[in-house]
Amino acid sequence: MPRRILFLDKGVVSFQSYEPEALKPGFVRIQARTSLISTGTEGICLHRMFEPGTHWDDWVKYPFKTGYSMVGEVSEVGEGSRFRLGEKVVSRVTHAEDSIAAETNVMAVPEGMSNDDAAWFALATIGFMGAKAGQFRLGDSVAVVGAGPIGQMAIRWAVAAGARHAISIDTVPARLEMALQGGATGTIEATAAEAAGLLADACGGELPRVVVDATGHAPVFEQCLKLPRWLGTLVLLGDSGTPSQQRLTLDVVRRGIQIHGAHIMHETPEWTERNIVELFFDQHQRGRFGLQSLNTHRFRADQCVEAFALTTERRSETMGVLFDWV
Repeated sequence: MPRRILFLDKGVVSFQSYEPEALKPGFVRIQARTSLISTGTEGICLHRMFEPGTHWDDWVKYPFKTGYSMVGEVSEVGEGSRFRLGEKVVSRVTHAEDSIAAETNVMAVPEGMSNDDAAWFALATIGFMGAKAGQFRLGDSVAVVGAGPIGQMAIRWAVAAGARHAISIDTVPARLEMALQGGATGTIEATAAEAAGLLADACGGELPRVVVDATGHAPVFEQCLKLPRWLGTLVLLGDSGTPSQQRLTLDVVRRGIQIHGAHIMHETPEWTERNIVELFFDQHQRGRFGLQSLNTHRFRADQCVEAFALTTERRSETMGVLFDWV
């Protein structure tokens, strides 16, 4: 029988066998090859780090099927499917050896793209939503607070959009180095509060037009409101489990700071998940969206307890944490 990773209760990770679903019309079966941990989201779910009444509270019910960034191979198709057996694909299914997914939610991986790189498709989609909300453009000035996995994707979209200044802010030097390798024009090793006095110099003498809070840490939101220029924009990309702690400051009214929320669910007719993922693949294949050095750890799927212990206890040492399913 196939196996999957479950959160059985708060802080409890398990690797269990299960009965696979029967294939439905319009679906394909995917055999897992590589999956990527979303360290922020999955950490919140595992340790129940959220307030009652939030969407997290509605969503996370134990036993919880975790994960949403899978690379696999098509192992079964229905009549008239546009996919072929053995084709490498990605889909936002959970960490499981055998999954079925609607064809509309499955994207083919370009020839020559590695599983390790393709596994970033879901986080790249989230980062794109931040770029869309902030309307990144040529010659722009963008600062991203938080150089974790989502922040790494956001800074790369700023670079791909042609930003003149793309500044990464974090307290972990290794993460800032990864941002530089992804094209960041500068970094600031500081908290958001400490960066307030340094950011204008990093952006050529003026505060950035757009600031992205990619931390998911509620108190940082208040600090980030001081960072955009007059009439600038703050994009809230990290989804905090404690939104009641995200407080407004006088910057919103007195300096006219606009706040835009961004989420992976914010698809439009123009920008569907498929369109975004295909653009991500295209930009990567053209060398405009570098992922080198982002994958820091890998585990066999049956080592999931150790993997989540690492992302819990030493998260700052991690970036891309992968599961191998073969």
